Amino acid sequence: MHFSIPETEVRCGENGSSYVAYNIHVNGVLHCQVRYSQLLGLHEQLRKEYGNNVVPAFPPKKIFTLTPAEVEQRREQLEKYMQAVRQDPIVGNSEVFNSFLRKAQQETQQIPTEEVQLDVHLSNGQKVKVNILTSDQTEDVLEAVASKLDLSDDLVGYFSLFLVREGKDGSYSFVRKLQEFELPYVSVTSLRNPEYRIVLRKSYWDSSYDNDVMDSRVGLNLLYAQTVSDIERGWILVNKEQHRQLKSLQEKGSKKEFIRLAQTLKYFGYIKFDPCITDFPEKSCHVIVSAGNSELNFHVKLPNEQIKEGSFKVTRMRCWRVTSSQVPVANGTANGGSSGKSELKLELAFEYLMSKDRLQWVTISSPQAIMMSICLQSMVDELMVKKSGGSIKKMLRKRHNGSLRRSESQQAVKSPPLLDSPDSNKEAVVKLSSKLTSVTLRGISTSNSGNDISGNNFHGNFAFEGIGDDDL
Repeated sequence: MHFSIPETEVRCGENGSSYVAYNIHVNGVLHCQVRYSQLLGLHEQLRKEYGNNVVPAFPPKKIFTLTPAEVEQRREQLEKYMQAVRQDPIVGNSEVFNSFLRKAQQETQQIPTEEVQLDVHLSNGQKVKVNILTSDQTEDVLEAVASKLDLSDDLVGYFSLFLVREGKDGSYSFVRKLQEFELPYVSVTSLRNPEYRIVLRKSYWDSSYDNDVMDSRVGLNLLYAQTVSDIERGWILVNKEQHRQLKSLQEKGSKKEFIRLAQTLKYFGYIKFDPCITDFPEKSCHVIVSAGNSELNFHVKLPNEQIKEGSFKVTRMRCWRVTSSQVPVANGTANGGSSGKSELKLELAFEYLMSKDRLQWVTISSPQAIMMSICLQSMVDELMVKKSGGSIKKMLRKRHNGSLRRSESQQAVKSPPLLDSPDSNKEAVVKLSSKLTSVTLRGISTSNSGNDISGNNFHGNFAFEGIGDDDL
């Protein structure tokens, strides 16, 4: 998730004194408002739990009142601190950190703890009404939904709650997967917009795990509803003959056979994102990005109106980062001037191994950049679990971020090559581990790219370290 502190406010305390409040945003949306003293208290807790060697340095106290320049400097330091803590795989997922953010979220939105009814939507639009507390965290709400549906405990970890925005025109946009540091009721209520809703979807991409889910009647129905919905939305491509076969299986009530046929179709299990902008293969290209099958798929419209398609495999991404910036919003006047307002611009950039010894940055400008990053991370997570022979069930129960990939053995459609890959002959190369420096989650070593920024902004890709000749 992308944490930022884009602004501060001067507020009055109970005794009439003023203090600076920091607005913590997650994915560009206000999550909570905290004081410096509260963040310092969090830091002391984390340091006590994990030690100074693990927890990042905290901006020091000041004896005298801060000048406006010092307030801005502290804001930047606190923003970097929150990002660094969140990106640490241990500290960032700790209960100390998560509970602090949940409590701050509830206090900021001023929603008291009480019993409420929350609507959670299934892929087919059906609502599941669950009775929860406003202070229930994501895991609690997920288990309440599973209990209402009679979904077995063994399968709860195969599903997650997602915040989506459904437009009046039927458009369906993923905002994010709900995290353990937030309260789902507070998150969706505070948006004050009926277009936002919480949806239950499967939380993996590897279609071989569909077998586990389909062994359960409830799991089968959930997976079937999602598959039908994805086909109706055009996320899964279907030709006339396949459509006829699917319709016949639907009429027979053959849900398993329906899913098995769907598994062979292009983009089965992918998440499709809203149209956005990319700089590959040229600047300012319109693109539709889909995530699945251990890749990001690009459907690009070039400036000359030509359409091209290609895929970027996650194993060839050395690292990626999400960055945000405030850009002015035009006021719509004839002179094209600015209204003085600004909006958040999010970008996902990844460094990709295009060919032998050639890394290149590819950038996507999209409000859904965070969701794309979560998908990438989850694909890597599953690749590493499978590589180590670990248990996917155990991994899913730990509630890792994002969705998971399909297995290569289940790949029914060959991924298209890069749009203009110069490596069409697939030359033999020396193992990359001897050519490229390794990556860590806390940062990366120096690259030749001119786009590099501080290491804490990067998500390192351990799956990239194991890439070899056969992968090119």
